[in-house]
Amino acid sequence: MTENDKTQSAAQDLEGHHLPPFDIPHLLEVLGGRSIVLVGIMGCGKSTVGKRLAHRLGLEFVDADTEIERAANMSVSEIFATHGEPYFRSGEERVIARLLGEGPQVLATGGGAFISPATRNEINAHGLSIWLKVDFDTVMARVRRRSTRPLLQNPDPEGTMRKLMAEREPVYAQAALTVMSKDVPHEKVVDQILMALTDHLLSPADTNTPQMTLK
Repeated sequence: MTENDKTQSAAQDLEGHHLPPFDIPHLLEVLGGRSIVLVGIMGCGKSTVGKRLAHRLGLEFVDADTEIERAANMSVSEIFATHGEPYFRSGEERVIARLLGEGPQVLATGGGAFISPATRNEINAHGLSIWLKVDFDTVMARVRRRSTRPLLQNPDPEGTMRKLMAEREPVYAQAALTVMSKDVPHEKVVDQILMALTDHLLSPADTNTPQMTLK
């Protein structure tokens, strides 16, 4: 089967008609002690999809922002308002580094976490990163449902989001895998992730054939 045939077959699978059974025990065996780390812009679905992915894999789900709030005894919005973004990012680096030592797990990170070179290095060393890529209209529809996003507390949240996506997406693209987070049931996105993990972790190594990444 050619790479084009594989891609077309994957596209048919993602319609929900021909999904193969996933070999979860084998995936976990190859994953070892690494964490599956979900990265991407705010509102891309890291927490909602991550919880379902963790359930399917039988792993613990951990939200980095929740752990940061627990460590600081303050909400993310309060940390930003009281201490500023640099203080938050420093604490975020430390918390994620600690969490990566507690794998395997499904770890959802904040939108700016993967931008830190130090955090990317930690994730590369102790985890497997997956970028949940989302289009502008979908992400804006999602973030409008919550009024607590610190970086969007300004008169032009749409402009801010476009700027953040333009700045961050080239960095998110450095993740090991990319999966589209579309406006579909979350379980379908989980299926996409499991397909990408199966291809990445279980396909025979072949240095002459690039591994398929679901874009």
